[in-house]
Amino acid sequence: MPRRLLAPLIALLLAITLPLAPAHAAMDYAKQVLIGSDFTNREMQGVTFNLTNLREADFSGSDLQGASLYGAKLQDANLTDTNLRDATLDSAVLDGTNLTNAVLEDAFAFNTRFSNVIITGADFTNVPFRGDALKTLCAAAEGTNPVTGRDTRDTLGC
Repeated sequence: MPRRLLAPLIALLLAITLPLAPAHAAMDYAKQVLIGSDFTNREMQGVTFNLTNLREADFSGSDLQGASLYGAKLQDANLTDTNLRDATLDSAVLDGTNLTNAVLEDAFAFNTRFSNVIITGADFTNVPFRGDALKTLCAAAEGTNPVTGRDTRDTLGC
C-alpha cells in the first residue's frame, strides 16, 4: 500500500473504532443569566445550573433528574410536571415558582428558600428541609402527584 494512503486509512479506522462521547453528556450552564429561557419537555439529566439566574424560565415537562441547581435563582419559574429526583436545589431561591405535579423525590433542598410557591401535587419524598421551609410548604400543600400517586402533604410529613 502506498505510504500516502496509510495516514488517511489509520485516521478512518480510529474514527470508526474509538468510542464517542455519550449523546446525553451533561451540559454546564453554571453562572449564566438565562432569564425567561425555554427548557420545556427536555431530557436534561445531570445538567448543572449552579448559581444561574433562571428567573421566569420554563422547565415544564422536563427531566432534570440528578441536575444541580445549587444557588440558582428560580423566581417565577415554571417547573410543572418536572422530574427533579435526586436534584440539588440547596441554596436556590424559589419565589413564585410553580412546582405543580413535580417529583422531587430524594432531592437535596435543605437551605432552599421557598416563598409563594405553588406545590399542588408535588412529591417531596425523602427531601430534607429546614423547619421554616417545611412550615411554608405545609401551608401550601395539597393534591396528589399523578406520577407517584403520593399525597403532597404526606410526602412533606405535614
